[in-house]
Amino acid sequence: MRFIVGLLILAIGLAILVVNHDTGQSFGIDNDDFGRLVVALPILLMISAGIVLGRRSFGQGLRRMAIWVLIALALVTGYLYRGDFRSVGERLVAGLMPGRAVTVTTQDGQAEVILHKVLGGHFETSVDIGPVSVPVLIDTGASSVALRFEDAVRIGIDPADLRFTRTVLTANGRASAAPLRIPELRLGPIVRTDIEAVVLEEGRLDQSLLGMSFLSTLSSLQMQTDELRLRD
Repeated sequence: MRFIVGLLILAIGLAILVVNHDTGQSFGIDNDDFGRLVVALPILLMISAGIVLGRRSFGQGLRRMAIWVLIALALVTGYLYRGDFRSVGERLVAGLMPGRAVTVTTQDGQAEVILHKVLGGHFETSVDIGPVSVPVLIDTGASSVALRFEDAVRIGIDPADLRFTRTVLTANGRASAAPLRIPELRLGPIVRTDIEAVVLEEGRLDQSLLGMSFLSTLSSLQMQTDELRLRD
């Protein structure tokens, strides 16, 4: 029963700290002091139980006390380094699921979007244009965002409003393109408005491209082996 009570104290205390993390206080007490109190209560409970049990078996009481101390230290360590654990988890997800944009916080507190290469050796992800998610290929050789005709229709562009007045060079040869402005484009926490873009004529682009009209607005774009880091 004492063991269960101690676990409940630690679990409830940890939950309260997580909920009140942003406020900095729990029940009017600084979160750091509250955390120490949460840790101290089960330890005091075990010490008192150890004293009682010590009259019967000193070794058993000492072992139980050591178990409690280890449990408390593990929970407190998990709380103190929760940000690092979250970052490691997100990096792991990015590595296991190439193409998924994962946001991490750097040591200087800046947010970075990390992408991993897909099997073809390219960096691909999805961006949000309005309420629609559009798969894109990161292409520093493209001067602007280039949308497939089909993707343009999906995000609500009326084909009748497109004027194919430009000629662009693609992997499939020359193609006609219609210039337009994208009201808002989002990649994770990175949001840009009024982005220059073009829509290529139907069937001339295999995948929409995230080009320099978006990429040039970032503060940094770094490639590290199979990893691409984008910083707002």
